[in-house]
Parts: sequence; structure tokens; C-alpha cells
Amino acid sequence: MEKKEYKNIVDKYTPNEPRFKNAIVAFLIGGFMGVLGNFLIEIYSLYFDLSNKDASVFMIITLVFIGCFLTCLGFFDKWVNFAKCGLIVPITGFAHAMMSAALEYRKEGLVTGIGANMFKLAGSVIIFGVVSAYLFGLLRVFVMGG
Repeated sequence: MEKKEYKNIVDKYTPNEPRFKNAIVAFLIGGFMGVLGNFLIEIYSLYFDLSNKDASVFMIITLVFIGCFLTCLGFFDKWVNFAKCGLIVPITGFAHAMMSAALEYRKEGLVTGIGANMFKLAGSVIIFGVVSAYLFGLLRVFVMGG
């Protein structure tokens, strides 16, 4: 089989995703997540008399809980298929990655199952986040003088 013929077969069976539509949907859902996060901060600040900094922590906890809960119920994967990066990029995606790995290995026990495998998907996010924070911190110290 020639390369051109092979390429035609691959192109025929490769699904085409509407990239522009996916980008718009991700932008709108991601924007909604930002609005929801800001709304939660305002609610926590108003009703619990917290500073914005403390309310932000509660907002993150709430979004992580929602992401984990929806993953446990089986809704999160279906919504991600629609919303794409609008749900994966915010903190809810991190919660989903950890919870789905924990659910997958729960039958192997708390230590060897959940404990050993929970960070399989999220571990790279944590490592790259810590390393990039360290490098940007060094850059700030050396370039901006502290």
C-alpha cells in the first residue's frame, strides 16, 4: 500500500471535530465556571463574613467537592464530552482526575488501591505545577529583585 493510499484511508475514518465550535463552547463554559467561582466568593464573603482571600479557599473546596461528587455519580465525563476544556482546565478537572483514579482502584484497598493510584493522573499536574512555581519564583527573585 502506498503512502498516499494509506493517507486517504486514514483521512476517511478519522473523525473531524468542529474546533471552532468546541473552542466557543469551552470558552463559554469556562467563563461560566469563573462566574460561578466569583459568585461563591461573594456568597461566602457576605454570609460568613470572610475576607476575599478566605472565601477563595472555600470556593476552591466547593468546586473540588462538586467535581468529585459529579464524578462519583457518573455525570462529569458526560459533561466534559460536551464542555471540553471548559470543565477540564479549572480546578474541577483536577478533582475529576483524582476521583476517577480513586474510583477505578478502590477494590484493591485503601493503601494499595486508592492511596497508591489516586495521584496517577494528577501527579504530573502537581509536579509540573510545583516545578513551574519554583522556576517562576526564581525568575522573579533574579529579574525583579524580590
